[in-house]
Amino acid sequence: MELQTIQVFRQNDTRKGGLFHRMNMNNEQKNTYVKRQITNALLFLLKEKPLSDISVSELTDKAGIGRVSFYRNYQSKEDILREESDRLIREWGVLYESNPESAPETLFPSLFDFYREHRDFYTTLYHAGMSSIMMETIISTIQITPEMQNLEAYMKSFWAYGIYGWMLEWIKRGMQESGKELTALFSLVRKTQ
Repeated sequence: MELQTIQVFRQNDTRKGGLFHRMNMNNEQKNTYVKRQITNALLFLLKEKPLSDISVSELTDKAGIGRVSFYRNYQSKEDILREESDRLIREWGVLYESNPESAPETLFPSLFDFYREHRDFYTTLYHAGMSSIMMETIISTIQITPEMQNLEAYMKSFWAYGIYGWMLEWIKRGMQESGKELTALFSLVRKTQ
């Protein structure tokens, strides 16, 4: 709905300077706005058709921006989804770190609840067959590096793929449980082994 409103506003704006002039944005704000429009348009289109069937022209038309804006910011349509996935995990990290009640035992519930709050993005990724982007984001966030000792790298990898597996199955099943409920289920699994 927000996307359509902004497109109509843009199409009806014939004064010099166009939309950005009327919105009085600096360059950073304009670029953020353009990226948000592109992301929203792609997520909207992914609900209708596969990524391979979405052209850059169709995407930029839906976003209400020019093709040049797309190529200024992205090399591929997949880059849009990767950037949004990375942006969301950074947002969660800031929220988690700034919460005075954050503790090791609240990490997983907090993460799963955040994914649930942004279910539209994650379920769209899943249904579009692009859930590997979630895996890439988790791996890069956990920061497995070649310099690490083997044991540390193996443990981080174990946790990264475990989190991804739980999230993927949770998304498949409709994200029914809260972060606390999922953590309780995980605790049950650990106790039975």
